[in-house]
Amino acid sequence: MRSGHRRCWAKCGHVFTWALFVAVVSGGVGRTTVAAADAEQRPPNVVVIFIDDMGYADIGPFGAEGYPTPNLDRMAREGRKFTDFYVTQAVCSASRAGLLTGCYNVRVGILGALGPKSRIGIHANEVTMAEICKQRDYATACYGKWHLGHHRQFLPMQHGFDDYFGLPYSNDMWPYHPNVLHLPMSERLRRWPHLPLIDKNEVVNAQVTGQDQEQLTTQYTERAVQFIEKNRERPFFLYVPHSMVHVPLYVSDKFKGKSQRGLFGDVVMEVDWSVGQILDTLRKHELDEHTLVVFTSDNGPWLSYGDHAGSALPLREGKGTMFDGGCREPTLMWWPGTIPAGTVCREPAMTIDLLPTVAQMVGAELPDHPIDGKDIWPLIAGEEGAQSPQEAYYFYYGRELQAIRRGKWKLHFPHGYRTMAGRKGGTGGIPEPYRQARTGLELYDLSTDVSETNNVAAMHPQVVQQLEALAESMRDELGDARTKRAGKGVRPPGKVAG
Repeated sequence: MRSGHRRCWAKCGHVFTWALFVAVVSGGVGRTTVAAADAEQRPPNVVVIFIDDMGYADIGPFGAEGYPTPNLDRMAREGRKFTDFYVTQAVCSASRAGLLTGCYNVRVGILGALGPKSRIGIHANEVTMAEICKQRDYATACYGKWHLGHHRQFLPMQHGFDDYFGLPYSNDMWPYHPNVLHLPMSERLRRWPHLPLIDKNEVVNAQVTGQDQEQLTTQYTERAVQFIEKNRERPFFLYVPHSMVHVPLYVSDKFKGKSQRGLFGDVVMEVDWSVGQILDTLRKHELDEHTLVVFTSDNGPWLSYGDHAGSALPLREGKGTMFDGGCREPTLMWWPGTIPAGTVCREPAMTIDLLPTVAQMVGAELPDHPIDGKDIWPLIAGEEGAQSPQEAYYFYYGRELQAIRRGKWKLHFPHGYRTMAGRKGGTGGIPEPYRQARTGLELYDLSTDVSETNNVAAMHPQVVQQLEALAESMRDELGDARTKRAGKGVRPPGKVAG
């Protein structure tokens, strides 16, 4: 009980009701009375912290070494760890499209990583998680890397967000990459233009420098804290898609040289600090028991960068592949008093499931058009015997269906992929080249083979047959480049006119 107040939550279906009770002391006898005749109808706050290129083993709760992550450790102790949580595709824009729309990114026409020359972005008809929350008059904000189109029509404030501050795409899409510093600026600018920093809909810094990037994590965090402070009396949705730990790595002075893992460890420590600032602000205003916080990543580590990349161990491969090292992410969910503390969920789930879950939580309507996610509240709440509501999860890279997971089984279809083939990668921000490899029709039992190394397809032909049948249904819906199929359920991205 805090200052004579006690928060009580009741769940009717999946809509949460918040009631404030006040303890009154009269004549030495304590009695509790309801502060208002009717419980205040205030749905919970939602915070999503989305890290860029963070590997499965890059934070303490998932085995990181060489640097401390005390705030994430505490988030795991007080919340729930998800060991089998996926993104739709192991690359920036595609992953973000899946998170914010509740759809496989192939469905909404967003593939790969959109660059400054791109003329597409998120379509105006797609419904984002922010727009879901807007149905219940939420305050909404995005602070960080957007990467769903940099033209004005695609920016956050045109898609349900009240405020935005950050980079429109990846922080390496600029003329200062270590690989091009030996070239004259005129040649560099032909490859990449200057990187802009945007506040709301306006460019406030047209030429972001390395010194500017050192302050990004701090600036995003300060904006997030200010947003919580400003909106503490109303429900809010806060989306913090950090630019880090994507290369090039930058960190503020307060964390430079602090880790035993070099610059990468310093950067993760600052990300952990950012998480702590957000959680502390929620606690300060007694919103912690009223807020769901989700921490996850957009894809696995960019392994070719070696000491400037993280680790996906014990998973196989990393960013740019649909082996689990590329698309299974370190995920924590925190809501003191509602999510059981110190627990682990080993059921598969995916970012597409967050939008319908949030819609149920806040009492909002789902979009009229098809989405792919399903409500995973029973998994989040740790309900006994809860299982994934999805029959299977499908893993596309580009428009190619490369794998499918159902339960403990993951089936890969024949496809090429990039690999470091056991090499460590580059140093000092200079990548080493990938090698190309190919996998056949391969089945893995993830309950005993988390590294996807032992192909058991020949031992389980019925499982292979069942998964292939599910894949055929998805090919009808979303297509498949390998089999030259066009999906009937694919929607176009937004396009710049003219």
